[in-house]
Amino acid sequence: MEMVPSEEKQLVPKEIESAAEEPRVLCIVQDTTNAKTVNERLTINLPASTTVNKFFEDVSHKAGYVNGTFCLAWASAGDMAPLDQASEMSLVLSGFEAGKKNFLQLTDKDGEQPQIASDESGTADSSGLDDSSQDRFIGPLPRDGTVGCSSDYSSPSYSYSSILNKSETGYVGLVNQAMTCYLNSLLQTLFMTPEFRNALYNWEFEDSEEDPVTSIPYQLQRLFVLLQTSKKRAIETTDVTRSFGWDSSEAWQQHDVQELCRVMFDALEQKWKQTEQADLINQLYQGKLKDYVRCLECGYESWRIDTYLDIPLVIRPFGASQVFGSVEEALQAFIQPETLDGPNQYFCERCKKKCDARKGLRFLHFPYLLTLQLKRFDFDYTTMHRIKLNDRMTFPEELDMSPFIDVEDEKSPQTESCTDSGAENEGSCHSDQMSNDFSTDDAVDEGICLDNTSSAERVLKPKSSLTFELFSVMVHSGSAAGGHYYACIKSFSDSQWYSFNDQHVSKITQDDIRKTYGGSSGSRGYYSSAFASSTNAYMLMYRLKDPSRNSKFLEVEDFPEHIKRLVQREKESEEQEKRQREIERNTCKIKLFCMHPVKLMMMENKLEVHKDKTLREATEMAYKLMDLEGVVPLDCCRLVKYDEFHEYLERSYEGEEDMPMGLLLGGVKSSYMFDLLLEIRRPDQAFQPYKPGEVMVKVHVVDLKSESIAAPVSVRAYLNQTITEFKQLIAQATGLCAETMRVVLERCYNDLRLLYVPNKTLKAEGFFRSNKVFVESSDSTDHQVAFTDSVLWKLLDRHGNTIRLFVSLPEQSPGSLANRTICPKASADSEDSFDGAKGSRKSVEAILEESTEKLKNLSLQQQQQTSSTSDSQKSSEHSDFEHIESPAQEPDTTSQPSQTENCTRVASDTENQFPSEERSDSDVNNDRSTSSVDSDILSSSHSSDTLCNADSGPLPLANGLDSHSITSSRRSKAHEGKKETWDTAEEDSGTDSEYDENGKSKAEAQYLYFKAEPYSQEDGSGEGQKCLLVHVDKRITLAAFKQNLEPFVGVPSTQFKVFRVYANNQEFESVRLNETLSSFSDDNKITIRLGRALKKGEYRVKVYQLLVNDPEPCKFLLDTVFAKGMTVRQSKEELLPQLKDQCKLDLSIDRFRLRKKTWKNPGTVFLDYHVYEEDINISSNWEVFLEVLEEPERMKSMSQLAVLTRRWCPAQMKLEAFREVVLESSSVEELKEKLSEMSGIPLENLEFAKGRGTFPCDISVLEIHQDLDWNPKVSTLNVWPLYICDDGAVIFYRDSTEELMELSEEERNELMKKESSRLLKTGHRVSYSPRKEKALKIYLDGGPTKDPGQD
Repeated sequence: MEMVPSEEKQLVPKEIESAAEEPRVLCIVQDTTNAKTVNERLTINLPASTTVNKFFEDVSHKAGYVNGTFCLAWASAGDMAPLDQASEMSLVLSGFEAGKKNFLQLTDKDGEQPQIASDESGTADSSGLDDSSQDRFIGPLPRDGTVGCSSDYSSPSYSYSSILNKSETGYVGLVNQAMTCYLNSLLQTLFMTPEFRNALYNWEFEDSEEDPVTSIPYQLQRLFVLLQTSKKRAIETTDVTRSFGWDSSEAWQQHDVQELCRVMFDALEQKWKQTEQADLINQLYQGKLKDYVRCLECGYESWRIDTYLDIPLVIRPFGASQVFGSVEEALQAFIQPETLDGPNQYFCERCKKKCDARKGLRFLHFPYLLTLQLKRFDFDYTTMHRIKLNDRMTFPEELDMSPFIDVEDEKSPQTESCTDSGAENEGSCHSDQMSNDFSTDDAVDEGICLDNTSSAERVLKPKSSLTFELFSVMVHSGSAAGGHYYACIKSFSDSQWYSFNDQHVSKITQDDIRKTYGGSSGSRGYYSSAFASSTNAYMLMYRLKDPSRNSKFLEVEDFPEHIKRLVQREKESEEQEKRQREIERNTCKIKLFCMHPVKLMMMENKLEVHKDKTLREATEMAYKLMDLEGVVPLDCCRLVKYDEFHEYLERSYEGEEDMPMGLLLGGVKSSYMFDLLLEIRRPDQAFQPYKPGEVMVKVHVVDLKSESIAAPVSVRAYLNQTITEFKQLIAQATGLCAETMRVVLERCYNDLRLLYVPNKTLKAEGFFRSNKVFVESSDSTDHQVAFTDSVLWKLLDRHGNTIRLFVSLPEQSPGSLANRTICPKASADSEDSFDGAKGSRKSVEAILEESTEKLKNLSLQQQQQTSSTSDSQKSSEHSDFEHIESPAQEPDTTSQPSQTENCTRVASDTENQFPSEERSDSDVNNDRSTSSVDSDILSSSHSSDTLCNADSGPLPLANGLDSHSITSSRRSKAHEGKKETWDTAEEDSGTDSEYDENGKSKAEAQYLYFKAEPYSQEDGSGEGQKCLLVHVDKRITLAAFKQNLEPFVGVPSTQFKVFRVYANNQEFESVRLNETLSSFSDDNKITIRLGRALKKGEYRVKVYQLLVNDPEPCKFLLDTVFAKGMTVRQSKEELLPQLKDQCKLDLSIDRFRLRKKTWKNPGTVFLDYHVYEEDINISSNWEVFLEVLEEPERMKSMSQLAVLTRRWCPAQMKLEAFREVVLESSSVEELKEKLSEMSGIPLENLEFAKGRGTFPCDISVLEIHQDLDWNPKVSTLNVWPLYICDDGAVIFYRDSTEELMELSEEERNELMKKESSRLLKTGHRVSYSPRKEKALKIYLDGGPTKDPGQD
């Protein structure tokens, strides 16, 4: 069936186009509002003409929702831009595709879940499964799963089988900012505590006294109001965390919920000082207990009273294999006294001696709200890691605390009374210190202390009333390393249990609560915890059952006036947000471009326009957005459809100025497949209409005489036009003659095609949306030759492969260059000696000035030459830069051109050989670069290329292919981010040499474009810094490129190095001379440095000095060159003069050594007879240590071992300097003997340990004595745990009889500061102060202050 394009640019059957049968749109809708339906799909097949609002009706009917209570959005859109429900547009016009699957998502509207249309939904039964509500689900029923709390922490989605709507549960969730689930659990528990919520509502915020942003009680009050009144499914907690003084990084820190509870209560107490709520936390959550010690001989008792906010219950006692099975058992163990006997006897004040005693805790009274923390996090001393105990611990729904209260009259004349210590130990149940102060108030209330009117009026409750009702279980799912918190809370309104899991709130049952006990179904003995579920209760909250005090939640109508005002403000704010979201939902956001008439650059912005605004209004908005007021009149601007990627003007909108933008752009979408361009015309011009079927063509006019390529002229054509018609179109636009016109299409990058078939269409020739052509129309004979042999082809080929490079030249000092051995290149007058030491060299300006003058004559001669290959070869033999002698030599005006624009021929003849270089000290002496070049990337506008006469014939390239068979890239700026090859020359054979083994030049004969002109650096990198702007054919080899640069650098190519500068200003040397510049692109930066280039088998080496006892033991000395087959002694001989000249180190060959360098670690000592590449592996950019010796070299054999030793003196708390010990074997006995001989420590008292980390293995003097593995039980050094098999290992040793210096607290702190400062300077970690988990803090002043002493 034939397919034709429809108006919507889709291929539709021709029969359908004739309205025989309307196309249909297949829509697949995923319901994301409910975890139960998220895996199900609605499939709807509708006619393409169906309107969007009718589509909404069909979806609501099929999904069982009330229409208008949900949103539909494209599933593929990033920001989920919803469809407009009220739109009367057809589905096809709204972005739906006929004949294809259209994926959408059904989402909440304004944060509220969709309303169910069915009357049967009702309320969930006690099991938490709402059978009737399942009728609305489309497709198969969900799989059976765990109801309520998941049995294990396996998925971040925390799946529940009965996720209910807010309207059904009546509760709102909290959004997890990142890892704030622990905060959400606590906040929901406090919100579901009537006494706390009501007290918070009764507190009134005073604007004049505090900033609302930093007021913790006010932000909690706002949050609770929203939780009670909002219609959203979940609300944010960012305002609350901001009041804590937290930044966004705190959202990524998970903390302990019990720790948060304590810190938050402390912060609230501080904020509520001098208010009615000042004692609220103590009234609700504080209990008291007695910490006592009783003498078993005389009955004398010492005690004190402590307060607590929660009771920590041990699950597995320390050292025990059995665990407590219930909260009651753990409470009994908590108050179980222990006997102090034997060495732990207690000194009795009455007996005046140490006696057996009984020590324990007694609860004096319990708080109204009892908090129990199950201590599931412990420390495993076997593995030295934190662990989580997942053992089973049951807890009752009603807990009778009467068995645990102190009912005895503990006060007697023989009892010592201590004062109430309060909660001085940060909420711990008992302090470490005992107070001996007597108190006059010895009568402590037993039972519950109820504070109905004030904290002073206490009502004593009998033992029988100590029944507590469980109402909150905070659950942790995961391990000691991290996990997830959620809360199971019972509502006091209807006694129903709910799971508050971040934004999800669902009904659960008692069975779900029992699943949080922990443990596993079967018994596995001691290891049962390892196989248990990781989801279990961590913190429990109980409330005293006391009808006289148990409160009910305040209803909205009973709110205090200030809360009613707050509710109204929040409601208005929510309405404003809703209106803003509605505006956002109806706003088209599209990229806008404009070629600014003054700035002459393409400007980019984002146009945000309401869908109902007309094109005329949108044009005015774009006009103002681009700051064109006062630059051009508004009537000279229009908006057109634009494709920025192809730089293609798709269409204009004539006669549609009053059409709404929503219709014009195809609806409100999250992203568009096209852009808009604000087009500007001159007042005397008229806008050209752009029709949808047209293609954009950029026409570059080529002038063969001036060898120039003009800036592009834009022409619009049709794909079905013939080449003849297209030439007529170009002739009208450019004024060229169509009969003699040659048109060349650049299909992709540098793929050139001559369009010579008159009747062939543009589509058949490969034209697309945006195209680039080169046209030439002249009466020359060039069009008679084959295209690939024509001047036009060579001109375009050269243009396509020419790149612009910025080259920074080195500073040239006559003194440094005079000392450099220059190898002049052999030419016709190669017998003439080059007197490089006489006089100073010419500057770059002088070379360029002289070259320009002399080239005037040469260019005239070249124009008169024929294009034959032989003639051009003859001419080039005397005109190429490759044959220019060193610029210090006076050039021959007849045979020596000075033109800086050159069609380079790299000669390779047997007579034009380079004399082979001989290695001498003078060669190596000046290897180091004499200058450094600023590596900032230069910026300049691209000058138009001026091309010289091209030689006929295909260009032979280095790889043997004809140049016209190579497709190179001539990319626009948008396509320049191609992968590049780094010039590190890490090959087995070393570095490519510019010469072969006979000294012949390896560069092949090529005619490649090279043009250089001086360039002044704008950033002023220093006096004497010279720069070049080079236009060069990127098919040139690095060797030929260097030869072209010789006149400007002032030395032969063998005497300078090329460094490529990357975006981060890193420099890498380009050393592969037979590779082309194809990896370079426009505006790349190159730095030239003086120094001998490498030959085959040579490697550049960085030499560092090893200073073992200096604060910085690794110091760079110089760059040098080592060769394959060279011995270590030969390399040392070559280093001697360089060290003397460059580093002022006057050494003898036997008083320094070379050794392996691995980062900062010294390694194998290289012996004089070792040969590079045979005994010692060497690579590009190699690094080596040079170590100055105080005595002649003792290392003579590879069997010897050189270790660096350092004595630790504990009595003085200091380390002595490093001293080297040379061992004949790996024997520990030999090491000890030599250390004993060197230090005078008796052999039996000598202990040693291996240093840790990188050299110099720094360690704090506060740690070294106990932290190192002293005196390992080994007989040789090359076994575990030492593994000392190579030179350079660090050994610490000490005298075992020497006592450690005793330090006072002040001395220790002072030493700690000094050591911390020392180790930080050397870059070593201060291990006695490791980076810990970020402490949980709530800042009362609105934010943290930077501690200057903080690491």
